[in-house]
Amino acid sequence: MREAVIVDAIRTPSGRGKPGGALSSWHPVELLAETLQALIGRAGIDPQRVDDVIAGCVSQAGEQAANIARNAWLAAGLPESVPATTVDRQCGSSQQAAHFAAQGIIAGAYDVVVVCGVESMSRVPMFAAAGDADPFGRLLNERYAPGLVQQGISAELIAARWGFDRAALDAFAAESHRRAAEATEEGRFLAEVLPVKTTVGDEPFLLSVDETIRPGTTPEALARLSPSFVDEQVHRRFPQIAWHITPGNASPLTDGAAALLVMERGLAEDLGLRPRAAFRHFHVVGDDPLQMLTGPIAATERVLERARLSIDDIDAFEVNEAFAPVVLAWSRETGGDLERTNVNGGAIALGHPLGASGAKLMTTLVHVLEQTGGRFGLQTMCEGGGMANATIIERLES
Repeated sequence: MREAVIVDAIRTPSGRGKPGGALSSWHPVELLAETLQALIGRAGIDPQRVDDVIAGCVSQAGEQAANIARNAWLAAGLPESVPATTVDRQCGSSQQAAHFAAQGIIAGAYDVVVVCGVESMSRVPMFAAAGDADPFGRLLNERYAPGLVQQGISAELIAARWGFDRAALDAFAAESHRRAAEATEEGRFLAEVLPVKTTVGDEPFLLSVDETIRPGTTPEALARLSPSFVDEQVHRRFPQIAWHITPGNASPLTDGAAALLVMERGLAEDLGLRPRAAFRHFHVVGDDPLQMLTGPIAATERVLERARLSIDDIDAFEVNEAFAPVVLAWSRETGGDLERTNVNGGAIALGHPLGASGAKLMTTLVHVLEQTGGRFGLQTMCEGGGMANATIIERLES
């Protein structure tokens, strides 16, 4: 039986996704190329052995257009003979890339795949791919008349449905920053983060920690922020909304890249490489595109059922913190223990570079399992359009 294993995993620090952010001087092709070079060099594998490169990227426009996976691989000076493709499952794009890679290896279509993702939100803004066009069309808007809504409204609907007040959301967000700051101070990210040479203004420096973390964040400070999505027309349609979502309890716009080397276990061992974690089960679901962000609940339940595991069998969870109510609703419905969830902080503190986030979270999950001695890890994230991926990996003894 063929097994798909993770041999190495690396990510850049998160940069604020706006002009002047620590990674905003990097072209996204070159940021991903830097990450790919580091992964291949650190693993010590002959890049000619790679069968395919699968990258996640959401805003495939401007500098991220024209198959950024292939462009980054070539920009890294890696072999022209290795193909590459770019996928879009919204925020779960590079998690889906990992699924495709693992499935291909288990099926025998691949032996070695580089899984990666990138998003430069400072240079290619969210929704840039659509521009001024309507990406939904008449029939889809009629089905969900008077039309679909943006994710911030979906987060408000989740907060209202599960009864999370502003204080609960801000407390969750402050805890994310506290955990991330503590993990940084204790060096828990050192093995997974690739320091990146960059500039802000004319000053060069080495970015080695996540720029998006705000140490000392408190619920009291977050309570002073104004809601981000207040809209009277939306409120007439959804009167239950209380307007609790702010920049403080949502993930920030972020630049970043991440990459994993995924291989068939026997080949990795034959080459003297250490398999660190094995893919055990994966699942993807569709859900209500209006609430949009509830997919991780069903994805978690179904992947556990397929794996014949209970929620209590999972030692570490990475649940993307697109918005605070997403993780709180997931925990309430699945029974997932928040003490084992995003133990080094989540996207509210560490950033959410869209297409890179799946690979980024997987990188962190591998390292968390190694740091804690846990066996099983589960990763899930909400995705635009009402979807979610869920992945269970198992740490392998060295």
